[in-house]
Amino acid sequence: MKPALLIVGLGNPGKQYEGTRHNAGFQAIDTLSNLFGQSAWKESGKFHAMVQEARIVSIPVLLVKPLTFMNLSGDSVKKLVTFYKLNAAENILILSDDIDLPLGTLRLKKKGSAGTHNGLKSLVEQFGENFPRLRIGIGNPSKGEDLATWVLSAMTAEEKMALNTAYDEIPEVVTKFMME
Repeated sequence: MKPALLIVGLGNPGKQYEGTRHNAGFQAIDTLSNLFGQSAWKESGKFHAMVQEARIVSIPVLLVKPLTFMNLSGDSVKKLVTFYKLNAAENILILSDDIDLPLGTLRLKKKGSAGTHNGLKSLVEQFGENFPRLRIGIGNPSKGEDLATWVLSAMTAEEKMALNTAYDEIPEVVTKFMME
């Protein structure tokens, strides 16, 4: 199946990163998988990613979790875009955490800069700034707290609740995006 859209959740593979703020993209993809997944997740060495076929409103999509770690996400996505002969501006949607948005806020943008997000920087290096992304607000650390340590640490119960509410909204946001 050639997907009409790659939906890529950004995160870091491995048990030690599960439940961290920086894995909001992986958690968002899991929400889509539970609703729209058509097959089991498969590890693809060729793409350095976990992939799953899905259908959203009868449109074939490929759900993707890069296994390259956040800072090299663009490498995995580039392999997929090249293999399926897709246009990044029209055929990918990136789901990522964002420290500059309030906790639980969703913001869909058709293009834009990477800001301080290393996963988005990796994608911008591959495709330029012209690709859609759904940013998931994780809030920001307390003053003086190390950013890298904070985004890679486990969320509080309150943060999990706020993000679960946001994840519940993602299927509708993604479906609406696809119908535009």
